[in-house]
Amino acid sequence: MKWLLFCLAVGVLPAAGEPREAPVATITLYTQFQQDPPKVVLEAIQAELESIMSPMGLHFLWRSLSAASGSEVSVELAVVHFKGNCDVTSHEPHNPGLGALGRTYVSDGSILPFGDVDCDRIGSFVQQGLMALDRDGREGAFGRAVGRVLAHEIYHIFANTVRHGSAGVGKAAYTVRELLCDCFQFEERESQALRTSKARAALWNGSGIQ
Repeated sequence: MKWLLFCLAVGVLPAAGEPREAPVATITLYTQFQQDPPKVVLEAIQAELESIMSPMGLHFLWRSLSAASGSEVSVELAVVHFKGNCDVTSHEPHNPGLGALGRTYVSDGSILPFGDVDCDRIGSFVQQGLMALDRDGREGAFGRAVGRVLAHEIYHIFANTVRHGSAGVGKAAYTVRELLCDCFQFEERESQALRTSKARAALWNGSGIQ
């Protein structure tokens, strides 16, 4: 089977005039960290993913992959591996050959529910920007940056597309400023793709709807 790596070198704004809040669909997100992140970083990753995806009615139930028994039932799920060290204290400033910040896996043209997020590369990429922040704010800012890369990979999986946007979380490459700014969302086209995808329809029709 031919494998391709869909790479991210890394908004979504609520639809204008949207009459009511979208129903909530719960996705089980199985995660595996190469090294456990500090609590503040993990909470910032989770909060940022929720902030970016909640306008489309997507909610995530986080579970550790290592603790999964195989008997869990999920309407929709994704598996994400966090590579490297998700701690702000261990990264050197980035170099031009840094590489992709995240990846989504594609097989024979089909997007698989598996992704990677590279904490080492993200940390190196934003390190200089983090140093401009006070010490207490660095972990939260780094966690938000990781959450934005994660949201990009989740977009590919649940919008079921390899396409990138021209701006916002869905675009192909990010700047340091975009990863560290206070608010960064998908553009409307990518937001609509998440709202109307086949995966989204399956979630709305399944037991994961609240």
